Amino acid sequence: MTTPSKSHSASIGSIYIGSGEALAVIAGPCVIESRDHTLRMAERINEICKKRDVRLIFKASFDKANRTSIHSFRGPGLHTGLEILGAVRREFGVPVLSDIHCPDQAMAAGEALDCLQIPAFLCRQTDLLVAAAATKRCVNVKKGQFVSPEEMSNVAVKLRESGCDNYLFTERGTVFGYQRLVNDMTAVPIMQQWAPVVFDATHSCQLPGGAGTQSGGLRQFIPTLALAGVAAGADALFLEVHDDPEHAKSDAATQYPLAQLDDLLVRVMRVAEARGH
Repeated sequence: MTTPSKSHSASIGSIYIGSGEALAVIAGPCVIESRDHTLRMAERINEICKKRDVRLIFKASFDKANRTSIHSFRGPGLHTGLEILGAVRREFGVPVLSDIHCPDQAMAAGEALDCLQIPAFLCRQTDLLVAAAATKRCVNVKKGQFVSPEEMSNVAVKLRESGCDNYLFTERGTVFGYQRLVNDMTAVPIMQQWAPVVFDATHSCQLPGGAGTQSGGLRQFIPTLALAGVAAGADALFLEVHDDPEHAKSDAATQYPLAQLDDLLVRVMRVAEARGH
């Protein structure tokens, strides 16, 4: 293994991540619940980030294909969802990011999004990675809960050999026994050997399947992990944010309250400044 380096960078729209750039934040509701809700969330999160001079990439999923229950809400689907995210980009001037789950979604997503995200469960799916790379958009690959940080070097090779050199990796916890995730903060500098690294503070607090037909979570520890991830050197922070988390249609247990976002960003940016970005 080579010595960890932070020389890599990626760009999502006009926002550069890595190589000493200031911390960026990827934030938004877990899933697109409606056009009105998504636009309201984008407007408010953007206002908070501008107030704190934080660079924002807006995130919301058009389809949650890996829900625990077949009856769970999945979102509006590809075409409607991409149209809504396009409206966010036009109205607020922020880059947009969403997940894809199968190769045939990649091209349409690449035309509408600034960054395509590969879900953690699918991080080793070669055809999905190749299709995402072919769009020439930034690709954010979430490290699988079952994958060591060292193994993400294979993902880097798949992307590069498919013509993509604009990509990120995201740390979102590792399976530790049943229905529990833990974070190894050394994953941040280890994966920075191959890509800028995002720290996902909200999914790291999940208890997968912990509520029977849906995931549970420990929302109270989101600030702890967010601060730790930034202190460990993460290039960007990932937060799912909702104005009414208890009634969110997906990941209700781990979405961070919009009303508390401003305070968290103040604390996070202090840590980023103390480490020198």
